[in-house]
Amino acid sequence: MATSRVICAGFGGQGVMSMGQLLTYAGMLEGKEVAWLPSYGPEMRGGTANCAVTVSDKQVGSPVITDDATCAVIMNKPSMKFVDDVVPGGHILVNSSLIDAKVERDDVNVTYIAANELAAEIGMPKVANMIMLGACLKVTESVDIESVLQAFLKVFGERKSKFIPMNREALQKGMDAVKTIEA
Repeated sequence: MATSRVICAGFGGQGVMSMGQLLTYAGMLEGKEVAWLPSYGPEMRGGTANCAVTVSDKQVGSPVITDDATCAVIMNKPSMKFVDDVVPGGHILVNSSLIDAKVERDDVNVTYIAANELAAEIGMPKVANMIMLGACLKVTESVDIESVLQAFLKVFGERKSKFIPMNREALQKGMDAVKTIEA
């Protein structure tokens, strides 16, 4: 991995910022250079939210990702606007549970993941973001799943450690969803 520049986008309350924080902390735990830049709409829950995350082996010059994302995790239809910010050859991960639109580009790798349905299979609808993060880990290879689980404690605190097994399962489901689609 040289540099991964990831945009996570969706509505507030979908765990978009958590995805970015977990990716960032995991990079820090692995001794990589990182940057995290959140952006919120006027209202928090239900409003637009996105964050830009850079994980690199080299020093990060700017946290801003404009048109050079290597991966975009799209959680809702309004966030499809970030599709154009991905470089040719990059990855776009679309939550097909909430988005019926298709990506019109043919110069990127697009994966449609029914994250909400997969989360329901686990019995926890709130882990749809972790499923998408697992898919992101698979396509970017930016950090290891174990680092993300260690970062979970940094982001959510020790009292949430009981949720680690469920989140491990969600991350793995996301990774497996990419494997299944690629096969």
